[in-house]
Amino acid sequence: MESSYKFYNNKGCHYLPCHKVNNVDEFNCMFCYCPLYFFDECGGNYKDKSGIKDCSDCLIPHSPKGYDYINQKIMGANQKRREFNGID
Repeated sequence: MESSYKFYNNKGCHYLPCHKVNNVDEFNCMFCYCPLYFFDECGGNYKDKSGIKDCSDCLIPHSPKGYDYINQKIMGANQKRREFNGID
């Protein structure tokens, strides 16, 4: 994949890949830290360790379509807030 606003692969990163993957060329570094960490229902493959998410087995933010997935989740949460507050 080529670099764009949805995908970036940092070949110069000492930690690349920070998760086990089959193809490092498809590893998206755009979200080095997942913006969905504080979502109760992030949709990721995490383990709860005494109230702390262990996301080391989750590849959603690092997948080629991770940007679209994360954006959709954030926009959905924003829409729910707007509806709850009577904005829409």
